[in-house]
Amino acid sequence: MTAAADPVAGLVADLLAHGSTATPRTVRPRRGLARLVTAALCAVLGVGLLVGAVLGSLLREGGGPARSTDAFQHARTLWRGVPVDTLFPRTLTGRGAGPGGADRTWTRIAVAPDDGCAGAFDPLLATVLSPVGCTRLLRATYADATSTSVTTVGLVVTRADAAGMRTLRNRFATERLGQRADLLPKPYPADGTAAEGFGDAQRASWRISVPADLPVIVYAVSGFADGRDVQRPEPADRATARGATTDPAEAGLGHDAKGLAAGVERAFRTALNAAMEAK
Repeated sequence: MTAAADPVAGLVADLLAHGSTATPRTVRPRRGLARLVTAALCAVLGVGLLVGAVLGSLLREGGGPARSTDAFQHARTLWRGVPVDTLFPRTLTGRGAGPGGADRTWTRIAVAPDDGCAGAFDPLLATVLSPVGCTRLLRATYADATSTSVTTVGLVVTRADAAGMRTLRNRFATERLGQRADLLPKPYPADGTAAEGFGDAQRASWRISVPADLPVIVYAVSGFADGRDVQRPEPADRATARGATTDPAEAGLGHDAKGLAAGVERAFRTALNAAMEAK
């Protein structure tokens, strides 16, 4: 503020020093100079107001990095105080999430008891995830609107810090671990529902999401509700690609896995934001 005011003060002093001796021919230039001084003063005031507004906003919101760290830590215990209907809504709708951009609707048909991660993944996937640990596993199974497909969605609450989550995310990206058919999550079948025959052999498509800003892994695995075996499961990204003609692709099972994983992650983030605003 001081450095910006010195030139303005000089201009004002110059006006005061010469204003009384100005001839008619110099009046017009001096008026232009006065306008310049006024504009400079307005600019200085405007910058000050803008800086003040930004600082005020940061103070109100608790700051960027500190708030992010607080949210990361709070996310680890969010599941304890949030209703299951919030994390796993009874109905989820994916706008344009089906084959050909069609809307997709899924209904929750089963919720697993809160548990650890033992037995929830193929052995090799369990090894890959082991560096981030597992505090709690939350799962629910959904059926599509016609009950011809079923999908289990899971939230793994990890023990890792932000650096650990970034490392795992980078490994999934660089090694394309989410595309490997020997790294699959297991489904959650439930007696008396459309998913009662949904076992390992019925897994058709899957998606694993590792957010870098949350201590959570989100996954979904889908299959046919009639219990048919699937010889070659296909990752959701491949099953939703344009022109894909495999059974999982044509049945929309890749869209189910992709859409439900995204929907549950979105529900988790919404619940976390609400909890942080309430603090």
